[in-house]
Amino acid sequence: MTSSDRVSAPVGELLDTRPEALREAADDFGHLVRRQPLGVLRPRSAAEVRDALVYAAPRGIPVAARAGGHSLHGQGQAPDGIVLDLSGLSAVGPVAGDRVAVRAGALWRDVLAATLPYGLTPPVLTDYLGAGVGGVLSAGGLGGASHRHGLVADSVLELEVVTGAGEHLVCSPDRHGALFHAVLAGLGQVAVIIRATLRLSPAPTLVRRYCLYYRGLDAYLADQHLLATDRRFDYLEGQARPAEDTAGGWNYMVEAVAAHQGPTPPDDQGLLADLAFDSAEITDLGHAEFAHRVAADEELLRATGEWLHPHPWLNLLLPEDTAASVVSGILADPGFRDLRENGVVLLYPLLTRALRAPLFRRPRGQVVFLLALLRTAAPGAADPMVAANRTAYEYARANGAVAYPVNALPMTPADWREHYGDQWDTLARAKGVHDPHGILGRGHGMAY
Repeated sequence: MTSSDRVSAPVGELLDTRPEALREAADDFGHLVRRQPLGVLRPRSAAEVRDALVYAAPRGIPVAARAGGHSLHGQGQAPDGIVLDLSGLSAVGPVAGDRVAVRAGALWRDVLAATLPYGLTPPVLTDYLGAGVGGVLSAGGLGGASHRHGLVADSVLELEVVTGAGEHLVCSPDRHGALFHAVLAGLGQVAVIIRATLRLSPAPTLVRRYCLYYRGLDAYLADQHLLATDRRFDYLEGQARPAEDTAGGWNYMVEAVAAHQGPTPPDDQGLLADLAFDSAEITDLGHAEFAHRVAADEELLRATGEWLHPHPWLNLLLPEDTAASVVSGILADPGFRDLRENGVVLLYPLLTRALRAPLFRRPRGQVVFLLALLRTAAPGAADPMVAANRTAYEYARANGAVAYPVNALPMTPADWREHYGDQWDTLARAKGVHDPHGILGRGHGMAY
């Protein structure tokens, strides 16, 4: 059956069915699965999104929204369906007081470019600013300020959405509240985000960046717990790094940032006095320079071609009481040996009380740790890595962990039910009300 058989005017007339458009929409940053849609729609308004969903819903045609295309395993693809390319819905602003309205197709670098001239920034930013606004809010969004301010999604004051049933609504905690909470960190299961109104915070002029190095995991985790709970730093992340002087060992680095306006710099001695690091590097940067620090890495990877290689990434949230054993076990697993030469391992703390979106799943405990295994595979070599992700996920889950579900990790319906736990029925009810034909979010592999 062709696209013209399934999709008629006016929606059909707007679909791009050129082979090159279909190939692009069938791929994503993960470069692991390729599912070709019937066509690509580039809406210019919420009304065009609504028309597409009104047409697709009763016919059971899958619909997926795409902005930055940064999904890892086909989550933003629509096999035999319609991909909504939101890049045309990318306006940011105006900035009004301590808030800004942002269209879902904007990238986070666009948001920051619009707010910094006012001395303002979103409270939490992901490390990579080339991701789309709508996609990050649908996942929740984590970053170095999450120990203070929670998820990126926790700064949302209001949403404009089109539901899977074709309703065009504005929602907030006090207006269509159940829908609002089902959209944020809801993995695109009930609605397409059109616009988000974000709360903003004052942006510093300068930051002082502390890279603190540890030879032992226990001391590293203990200091990360301390730094997360006393909130002395504005930004707090960290990494595991291969140890050069041992066979298969790892060292660890706290990356912490103290913001300041100058001319009085932070008190280094006061900030570091009670920590157990082995060595330190301290540098001063402009805030914008620090926020865009990953851009240089992207440019290099694009130049070498590695940006277009498969990315079998895995993100896990670990309870503190099993974090040391799970991290040690996964990093010693032969299935992750390539991380030593061809990947980045993030390991940093979050406070569960700060993560407020109801559908965002978190492990037990006051402090939890994000373990992000960010690997790049040679073309054709990714399948064993995805299989290793599954083994690591099951091992971590048996030790109380949950996935941060933006992974190269196929999930079964049973996995999703376990993942959401007591929130599964809440999500299923929202799905039944707002996407009764089940056309949204199929790339995640859920079943209701």
